[in-house]
Amino acid sequence: MSVWEALAILAAGIGAGTINTIVGSGTLITFPVLLATGLPPVTATVSNALGLVPGSLSGAIGYREELRGQGRRVRTLAVAAAVGGVTGAVLLTLLPPTAFETIVPVLVALALVLVVLQPRISAAVRRRERRGTASGAADVGPALFCGLLLASVYGGYFTAAQGILYLSLMGMLLNDTLQRLNAVKNVLAAIVNSIAALFFLFVADFDWAAVLLIAVGSAAGGQIGAKVGRRLPPAVLRTVIVVVGVSAIVQLLLR
Repeated sequence: MSVWEALAILAAGIGAGTINTIVGSGTLITFPVLLATGLPPVTATVSNALGLVPGSLSGAIGYREELRGQGRRVRTLAVAAAVGGVTGAVLLTLLPPTAFETIVPVLVALALVLVVLQPRISAAVRRRERRGTASGAADVGPALFCGLLLASVYGGYFTAAQGILYLSLMGMLLNDTLQRLNAVKNVLAAIVNSIAALFFLFVADFDWAAVLLIAVGSAAGGQIGAKVGRRLPPAVLRTVIVVVGVSAIVQLLLR
């Protein structure tokens, strides 16, 4: 790995940590960069998952004020996140690399669609907020639990846009503010990434240099996202994510 490649991965980690804390889809920044350095797709995904754990934890800590009063809700959804994350990680290691290379361009395309639709998802959440008062009660029903379980399977397999999936599901099925739901989203993403990473440590190949660079960058980005990232123009973030995501699809299809 050259110095320029290392700097690119570090910068991608900062961007991913920031974007993941704000809304999600940071993997669409780091994944193409790892591919560009020559890592195979599965190794890039595993290295990315390991490296983003500090960023997820950093973002969750940054949103700790919004988590107050949501203990029961978080504990219930954490079960779905943990089971789904392990399932997705197992699928990643059991399915052949050719299957991954076939599936991932579709997953990236799906993630990009979700990124583009994110303003409408947020608007739907805000409309729901105006229809009632916010609540921190343990109001997790079977539909939300099962939906987040499936979203976490996706997150354990390939993390891009799992945060948007979480926000869209909770926004439709919970009556609470967007910022409080975003705080829960950060905790769930941290759980999925941590469990998948722990599994990968023992059964999958990864690049330690890439992991460490993304870890340092994403931890810093998590704090940036929690403190000042909300002030960045959302349209700019979405444009960057879409451009990088399209480049990832192109790289995967041309390999």
